Amino acid sequence: MVAHALQGGRRWVQQAGAVTAEHPGKLRFRRLGAGTRLAFPQGTVFGEPWIEIGEHCIIAEQVTLTAGMLPGLDLGPAPILTLGDGVVLGRGSHVIADTTVTIGSDTYCGPYVYITSTNHSYDDPHEPVGRQWPRSEPVEIGPGCWVGTGAVILPGARLGRNVVVAAGAVVRGEVPDHSVVAGAPARIVRSWDPEKGWQPPLRTPPPVPIPDGVTSEQLAALAEWDLAES
Repeated sequence: MVAHALQGGRRWVQQAGAVTAEHPGKLRFRRLGAGTRLAFPQGTVFGEPWIEIGEHCIIAEQVTLTAGMLPGLDLGPAPILTLGDGVVLGRGSHVIADTTVTIGSDTYCGPYVYITSTNHSYDDPHEPVGRQWPRSEPVEIGPGCWVGTGAVILPGARLGRNVVVAAGAVVRGEVPDHSVVAGAPARIVRSWDPEKGWQPPLRTPPPVPIPDGVTSEQLAALAEWDLAES
């Protein structure tokens, strides 16, 4: 009975503490789309007036979302951090936007992904690195990407459409559409050729199709499925 009560209380706290467009709590985002949910407990969140989050996004527990180096700064009229519709950020991920960071629609990030527009500089060998003014460059992640667990996206990175980033990869620079990158630093290990298909060819079996008879309404209902009640 005690375990049941504790589990029930935990689920209640998770539900009550979640952030949605209907129940934003103290967080006043520039935009928070319908169907989007920030799970409880949230990570560090500040600079919300310069953060736009699209519709039907899933922001897991302990995800950090920040715009600007410090809370309370005036960052101007334009958004700094933009998440398109259907973006998924896995548990413990960090998105640090000291300058513009854009994540395209339907991009999925696994747990503990780190995306940042700012990096430490170490030009002066006599000064502690942490005391030197950092460098910032915009980051752009195209729509439909998959970013694996523990990947790091560094300042200045520009990922095209439907890019796959392997778990643990460290990405900088430009990555073309329909590429797979892996390693630290990340390098292209597979890409799509319109005539030859994937090169080198895929070694995995084709994905299982959606079973016959499954309706669009049933698929849409999955977005509202409460795993805590299953």
